[in-house]
Amino acid sequence: MSPAEASVPGGREPVRGPVRPGGLLDVLSVASVVLDAKGRIVLWSPQAEELFGYSAQEALGQYAARLMVHERHIELVGKLFSDVMSTGRSWAGGFPIRHKDGSTHVVEFRNMRLTDDNGDVFALGLAADQSTVRRLEQDVALSERIVKQSPIGLAVLDTDLRFVSVNPALERMNGVPAAEHVGRTIREVLPFMDVEALESTYLRVLRTGEPVIDQSAVGRTPADPDEEHIWSVSIYRLDDALDNVLGVATSVVDITETYRAGVEAESARRRLAVIADASARIGTTLDLERTALELADVAVPELADVAVVQLLDTVVEGLRSTLGPAEAAALRALAVRAEQTADAGRAADVPGTVTRYAPNRLITGCVRAGEAVVLPQVKDGDLARIAPSPEAAVLLGRAGVHSYLAVPLIARGEVLGALDLKRTRNPAPFDDDDLLLARELAARAAVQIDNARWYENARTTALTLQRSLLPTHPRVAPGLEVASRYQPADATVEVGGDWFDVIPLDGGGTALVVGDVMGSGINAAATMGRLRTATTTLTSLGLDPAVLLEHLDKTTSGLDHSIATCVYAVYDPHLRRCRIANAGHLPPARLRPGRPPELLDLPTGVPLGVGGVAFATTTVDFEPGDELVFYTDGLVETRSHSLDERLDELLALLDGPPRPLEEVCDLLLRELHHPDNHDDVALLIARARELP
Repeated sequence: MSPAEASVPGGREPVRGPVRPGGLLDVLSVASVVLDAKGRIVLWSPQAEELFGYSAQEALGQYAARLMVHERHIELVGKLFSDVMSTGRSWAGGFPIRHKDGSTHVVEFRNMRLTDDNGDVFALGLAADQSTVRRLEQDVALSERIVKQSPIGLAVLDTDLRFVSVNPALERMNGVPAAEHVGRTIREVLPFMDVEALESTYLRVLRTGEPVIDQSAVGRTPADPDEEHIWSVSIYRLDDALDNVLGVATSVVDITETYRAGVEAESARRRLAVIADASARIGTTLDLERTALELADVAVPELADVAVVQLLDTVVEGLRSTLGPAEAAALRALAVRAEQTADAGRAADVPGTVTRYAPNRLITGCVRAGEAVVLPQVKDGDLARIAPSPEAAVLLGRAGVHSYLAVPLIARGEVLGALDLKRTRNPAPFDDDDLLLARELAARAAVQIDNARWYENARTTALTLQRSLLPTHPRVAPGLEVASRYQPADATVEVGGDWFDVIPLDGGGTALVVGDVMGSGINAAATMGRLRTATTTLTSLGLDPAVLLEHLDKTTSGLDHSIATCVYAVYDPHLRRCRIANAGHLPPARLRPGRPPELLDLPTGVPLGVGGVAFATTTVDFEPGDELVFYTDGLVETRSHSLDERLDELLALLDGPPRPLEEVCDLLLRELHHPDNHDDVALLIARARELP
């Protein structure tokens, strides 16, 4: 190889061209001076010219001591020179020299004896400015101290990516002594790392000079072969002062604990977000099925791919239930939610159906003990203990159910049922964080489900009471054709106190009544029943409608401050007229053949229970073919329309040729009972007919 070529370590192709000098010697600017046996200068380097100020022409042939040393040091220099030349021992140390400009500098010397092939002896002096040498020594010492004591793993690799040096921190991280690093590649020292990605990054830094900061590396080391760690790796290219590439330096920080803490924090943040979402979405109504569906919607897909909400059937019926060790669990499915998993969805119980789960089923154990059941890895034999039937087990296997979790729904110390969760598409098994989240969701939802359950039971009781107090169908009345409807409030609202009645009178007349007790629930239904009974009793006395309302007003005042509105009409088929009194109720509509429908102009009066205001009776004609439409406010009132608009709409629907009364009832309920009006409705229509 020619002097103009240098080889690259590792057997790579030689680098063509002149070899570039190293940067450290240039930083030191080491001067070379050769003296003959008498102490005269025979060689003088360019660095010597810079250090001492004399050119080669000025220095060559001169006695070095006289040229560079102060007179008071000549004797000492002579002795040192003599010792080196006579004994051959080198001498090193700092010595003050005199610069050409007259100033004095301390120079770090390395002096040694040289012998040529003729046996002549010479003295070689290597010199550098002492302040420069001390600064470099301090830098090296500081760097060495930092490297050795740093908690960060540090290493230097050459251009072949072989370790040149490692610090103690990296020794501990890798579990390999420093001596076993040197000369070996990363692949040889750490075979369980993702070496391909690391080497690619190192080579890119060598090629481009652009550092890589905080790149993650995952793997295992001899220091902890059983546990996977995560490191943050930073890589920098090392260049000397003249831009020669020396290799790369790398720093390594074990961030496993930080990463785990971050994962835990993110998991906690996710749990809080799901719980906050659940708080906003679950329990928006007091409808049992709706509340269960809201729970299932929150659980999928955030927590599971399939969610089934099931309640013990006895609990739904309002009874407490305890299961013995050998008892099956009768569970009613309220809601099913499956995320893109048709087979798993079909495997679940149909909402509304009741299924008996054998004592050995997992969900039975969950509701019996009130404890969560977790199967992180579902095996084929587990599907029979999860599914409600053998056919469902086949569907679950086909859907790829691989992890199962069931948590009890517990409210006020009572197990109501269970939240059944399965994973198919989500590859991760249920873990402790998932269990914690599922328990939190179940605990929050169970209270809402329990509220909806008790509300529904109370509403059913009130509705049953109210229906029992209403006539099952209007009685047959002389000279009248009658149709009626009662539509309770929707499941989100308690039942009200609306009622209607058709009461026969002596002499062939008929009393028509529609009323509305203010309030809702069992109390309103009970008040309605008492007023209906009182009305029937007073009707038998043949009182004028206004007088009858006065008696009802007094009765209502004694019913725990109850208030009700009421329209009371008495039809006389012989006189073909109606006498009507109104107690704060909406006016009835009258239809007459050949004329547009109208609202009767009646004195409104005050509601029953207010007291102190007299009622008035109004007499209106009611010929055969005429119709009277009585209704409660639930039919026409809405939040988004004025009452006048809604009454106009009522009259428009009533306009037209005569139709069957049953058909008219259905039409009015269908077109007028607005979705945003959750009140109940009582509707009574009477059409006058010719007497036989």
